[in-house]
Amino acid sequence: MSNYPANLNLLMDVPVGLTVELGSCFLPMREVLQLGVGSVVQLDKVADAPVELNVNQKLIARGEVVVVDNKFGIKITELIGVPN
Repeated sequence: MSNYPANLNLLMDVPVGLTVELGSCFLPMREVLQLGVGSVVQLDKVADAPVELNVNQKLIARGEVVVVDNKFGIKITELIGVPN
């Protein structure tokens, strides 16, 4: 039995889009067309900056990038809009 209200239980299995953005940048189309295997694109965030976790494009948390079993993951360090 869950701790959620019955009406919320109806939504618990609905898939949502979860995204994490490591950073971004703007490049002229000329540089985009020159990208190839081995190209490196510099992002606007420093390596140890927190990443943002979004559900359906809404910020819900921040965290740190970790590697688990040779795959990237996120360790949540801050929940957004949730009281402590």
